[in-house]
Amino acid sequence: VQLQASGGGLVQPGGSLRLSCAASGSIFSINVMGWYRQAPGKQQRESVAVITSGGTTNYVDSVKGRFTISRDNAKKTVYLQMNSPEPEDTAVYFCYANLRSRLGRPSNDYWGQGTLVTVSS
Repeated sequence: VQLQASGGGLVQPGGSLRLSCAASGSIFSINVMGWYRQAPGKQQRESVAVITSGGTTNYVDSVKGRFTISRDNAKKTVYLQMNSPEPEDTAVYFCYANLRSRLGRPSNDYWGQGTLVTVSS
């Protein structure tokens, strides 16, 4: 199983950017998908947004109203639409999926490689 993230880069404050993350490999079902981030100089990753297979979403307070998470179950892809980003959103963004590779197997967590988002004018 692989998670391939894309879409990071330099964005101006107030602009917009969309991150994508596609899951591939032996996948029976995907439960939760989401995005975490790790800011420069910080060791902990912060949960930014998650979405269940049924479409229920949850966001960290600092991005509510600015970021939107969505997923395309047929494409096994999760997106993060970042509107009006702020310099404080600068971080490496990691996608995440809790999925079951085969029927009868327990679900496990998988991570993408990370994509850098820099918010600066």
